[in-house]
Amino acid sequence: MLKNTLTALAATAMIAGSATVASAQEYTIRATANSNENDEDYDGLVVFKNYVEQASNGAIEVELFIGTQLCSNGTECLQGIADGSIDVFVTTSGGAAGIFPYVQVFDLPYLMRSDRVAEAVLTETDFTRTLRDLALEASGDQIRIMTIGNTGGWRNFANTQKTVANPSDLEGMKMRTVVADLPQELVKTLGASPTPIPWPELFTSLQTGVVDGTKNGITDIMNMKFPDAGLKYLTLDGHAYMAAIWVMNNEKFMSMPEDMRRVVVNGFKELQQATFASPKRKSISAYEEFAEAGGEVYVPTPEERQAFQDAVQPVYEWFASNVDNGEEVLGALREAVAQVEEDIDADIAADIQ
Repeated sequence: MLKNTLTALAATAMIAGSATVASAQEYTIRATANSNENDEDYDGLVVFKNYVEQASNGAIEVELFIGTQLCSNGTECLQGIADGSIDVFVTTSGGAAGIFPYVQVFDLPYLMRSDRVAEAVLTETDFTRTLRDLALEASGDQIRIMTIGNTGGWRNFANTQKTVANPSDLEGMKMRTVVADLPQELVKTLGASPTPIPWPELFTSLQTGVVDGTKNGITDIMNMKFPDAGLKYLTLDGHAYMAAIWVMNNEKFMSMPEDMRRVVVNGFKELQQATFASPKRKSISAYEEFAEAGGEVYVPTPEERQAFQDAVQPVYEWFASNVDNGEEVLGALREAVAQVEEDIDADIAADIQ
């Protein structure tokens, strides 16, 4: 009896040993983000790495390169994704606009009213798949959009000069933008002067008056210590959702067997949820720090918010007419928003009874 038991245990050990060998590391994913360890992108990558390595039982190793170790800017990093020297990268709509101009749809103002709506659009509709199909086609099946999360909450108008309560308050201000066309068009529509400034140069530009303001979320403002450069006034108009577009080399993804692709897809879902949550938590202390630094926060009234929405209407027409696939993508986003808003409103109506 004892002999049989020992034989069974030995056989089990051999099977377990074989399983260990079979699940040894077979795939390596090189992932990078041009950020730092205080950023939501880093939080997402840590969750992704942990999930994928555990769920694959060690078959997939995820190597993280935070900062500019593999590439120094969005264009260079996306080229690395296309040629396969980088497997995973996160970009913003402005960073990807040069290759996929229609992703600037996230910079169109006031299309989504809340985190709940934005997150539902990105998790419960086919909108992300619409963008994925377009990106695969445009890149010759090289760059695959895996998921879209958040990086910094919502864009708000912030400046060194005065409280901004109405669109007219922005007239004449020099507002920092990225190089992409749509943010510049938005600023011009509101009567301000768009001034493209690289992110690392923005602190000095605010300090020296090269620009009067910027369009950023509170966590980015405080991470970069912009109040020390004179940034004092923040208007919580929430004009754009700060989407984080996570891309992967499509050949690398498709070369994996189906079970491993399933692990990677689920890993990106975990990453997405982490980036949804991270800015909300970090923004609490960031607003407190902004106030302690002498910052003033202004929340527009419903009437003032409507004035902003009315003022930016020409930007939608510009996007539909001037951006490749712009009309299609804008229509898809509006359809997705309408779908989730109806569902959310119905849920709220039921939950408050």
